[in-house]
Amino acid sequence: MPVGKPAGPAAGDPAADPASAPEAAGRARKVRPWRWLPLAPATLLLLLFLAGPIVYCVWIAFTNTQLTGSSSSDFVGLANFRRAFADEDFRNAVWLTLVFTVVSSILGQNTLGLALAGLMRAASRPVRTLTGALVIAAWVLPEIVAAFLLYAFFRREGTLNAILDWLQLPSQHWLFTLPILAVSFANVWRGTAFSMLIYSAALSEIPKDITEAAQVDGAGGVRRVWYITLPMIRRSIGTNLMLNTLSTLSVFGLIWAMTRGGPGNRSQTLPVFMYDQAFLKSLIGYGTAVALLLLLVGSLFSLVYLRLMRVEV
Repeated sequence: MPVGKPAGPAAGDPAADPASAPEAAGRARKVRPWRWLPLAPATLLLLLFLAGPIVYCVWIAFTNTQLTGSSSSDFVGLANFRRAFADEDFRNAVWLTLVFTVVSSILGQNTLGLALAGLMRAASRPVRTLTGALVIAAWVLPEIVAAFLLYAFFRREGTLNAILDWLQLPSQHWLFTLPILAVSFANVWRGTAFSMLIYSAALSEIPKDITEAAQVDGAGGVRRVWYITLPMIRRSIGTNLMLNTLSTLSVFGLIWAMTRGGPGNRSQTLPVFMYDQAFLKSLIGYGTAVALLLLLVGSLFSLVYLRLMRVEV
């Protein structure tokens, strides 16, 4: 029985004429400007209120603009950045910013949030409700309110020292002796709820069959967490670390209300140092240069986290 030829492209089909294929592809890729009209207002607002100020700040960082004194500003090139790297107070602020970020975000909020999410998953419903309400209450408080609460907790006549005196343990002026650790603890107390919510959602996506099978095979709690839980929520960990780190790098109100960067400059992170230089000492150009360097630090952290979050092939 004869076998018929396979049906070819229909007449008029672009595939029937190889010469017309590029033309068809060009028509498919043709840009229709009217499709962008609904996005035009939002794009204009972003350019006006976001990109515009950023470009202006970049320009100011290369000038000697001041709030007081001479009304004119001159282009000084990289002088503000050279001044920053030669400034001992700036290097101290960079170091304290790294300490504050590592202690309060990477170790504090991230670890405590994961621990709370794991414990709440195994707890009874009333315990989950009460714990979640207490942790989230600290998160939804305005930053200035949280700062005054923690100031009252750590001050010389505060709650912490009252507890230590009741336990007959030595007390001290925490905001004077360990200011950077005090503000780090305050940031942990206020921001752990975000990590807890992220990890609670991630843990709820882990199939129970996998953990139950590992338990049947004899894997203990630590081995299940290390070899099953953490690898399966690796991307959530990376996302949480990146968001927490970027928000912690920009913390200003909490530190300013508790210590104002003191005593001396022992809790003066980069946002506080930038504010001091730009608005208290009126060096807008220098303060803006410090702000750009802070933006660079945040970008480096983001690149590291994005690298760690990359899916392994």
